[in-house]
Amino acid sequence: MSGGRRRDEPPHSQHHAVANGGAAGRGSVWGKALRSDSAWHDKDEFLDVIYWFRQIIAVILGIIWGVVPLKGFVGIAVFCLINAGVLYLYFSSFQQIDEEEYGGTWELTKEGFMTSFALFLVVWIIFYTAIHYD
Repeated sequence: MSGGRRRDEPPHSQHHAVANGGAAGRGSVWGKALRSDSAWHDKDEFLDVIYWFRQIIAVILGIIWGVVPLKGFVGIAVFCLINAGVLYLYFSSFQQIDEEEYGGTWELTKEGFMTSFALFLVVWIIFYTAIHYD
């Protein structure tokens, strides 16, 4: 989420993105995120994608865990494995980035993890309580 313009964009495109509420800028980032082996010139942009993918996974798994109903340590452990595993496969196999540019595999694996864990717990508790509490 840098304020600077990318080199390959014409000067008017940033003004156009701001006039549209930033929608044009977001579309290109998510387009790159969903394409295999994209070139990430801005490291913060890729870290933002990792962060938001993690939040999406947290909400989806929180809803599933609350509806199923999963309880206890098993639910937490499975969430951690799925969350870390899916993101690891995403950046190592799908995007094929050089992890060392971002501080190593561990840095990418833990990017936004605690925030997504907290979000997962909140969603899990809300759905579990709403559906299964007498």
